[in-house]
Amino acid sequence: MELPGPQLRTLLELARGATMTAAAAALGYTPGAVSQHIAALERATGARLVRRAGRRVELTDAGRTLAVHAGRILAAQAEALAALERGRGEVAGRLVLGVFGSAAAALLPPALHRLRARHPAVRVVSREVDVDQAYAEVGAGRVDLALGLDYPDAPLPRDGKVELVRLRTERFALAVPSRCPPPGAAHGTLRLARAAELAWILPAPASHYGRAVRTACRRAGFEPRVAHEVTDTAVSLAMVAAGLGVAPVTELMLRLRSAGITVVPLADALERHLVVAVDAVARHRPPVAALITALSDRTAPPDGAGPREADGPDGGTGTLPGPGGATAFPGAAGADSVPGAPGTDGVPGAPGTDGADDPADPPGPEGARRPPGPADRAGDAPK
Repeated sequence: MELPGPQLRTLLELARGATMTAAAAALGYTPGAVSQHIAALERATGARLVRRAGRRVELTDAGRTLAVHAGRILAAQAEALAALERGRGEVAGRLVLGVFGSAAAALLPPALHRLRARHPAVRVVSREVDVDQAYAEVGAGRVDLALGLDYPDAPLPRDGKVELVRLRTERFALAVPSRCPPPGAAHGTLRLARAAELAWILPAPASHYGRAVRTACRRAGFEPRVAHEVTDTAVSLAMVAAGLGVAPVTELMLRLRSAGITVVPLADALERHLVVAVDAVARHRPPVAALITALSDRTAPPDGAGPREADGPDGGTGTLPGPGGATAFPGAAGADSVPGAPGTDGVPGAPGTDGADDPADPPGPEGARRPPGPADRAGDAPK
């Protein structure tokens, strides 16, 4: 009896409650291919594995029994593959890497340049995934590895089958409109409680990011007033630049959008960890280990390929800001309070405005210089 891995993965996807169409999308097949996989398994086992339930399919008793063993069979196959690759001393193969927006834009290109220079026989195919689903995507076998974000105040789930390898830790600052920064912020870091009256731009509270920021704000003694609920980082920072609110930011996020934004360091510790989720067994495969090393390496890509990186706080890296870059305030701790100016919606600005730049005013110079100082070391770690 032959039970090929792709067919077993299809059965497992249906066992998780997916429809034929959803299973096909998750695994990169057509719905017809999913049906063919199940039909092939039914022929091989001589048992009916699924049955129709309205518009969905559900597993029969035989299907559920095989699904339990399918997970074990696939784990054994992965362990055998890792042992064979280690024995050959060969670093080669195809890997599917799950990525999310800012990581794909800033970290992936230099990492792939490094990997190609060191191990040209390793082929990486990237696939965009929901950052909160990185762990689940690896656990389901839809990707081999996935970049994700783990927040101390809203941690990713752990079950032992998938490991989280930490690449770096980054600390949040607060992004405010450059033309109307909070009063006194230029003279030091900002206590989070001082931002209680501002309008915030945050993701939904159900997201790990949204939950982590709201938890930090509650710890500081207030519930953030969310004026705009936005998931996309580039969109939220564009809204900050337009004077529509403030938002947490890291240097990696600033690579997506920095013009018109001032970075105010936070005195409160609000951090997140950039991680790679990887199957606990597959982690020891030579190509997987090579990719993780390339992602965590902070040296520049060979022959000047990819963006230049520089050592940042906490041992991280960050592309140095160029023209159109955000302003960052250096200085000592102890910022003044930050209520909005009269006539604003909680975002500091000129009286009688909504906090946005006046179109009649000439734009200020872009590429604001970012002098080093305690603020850089204390509040704005790279993303």
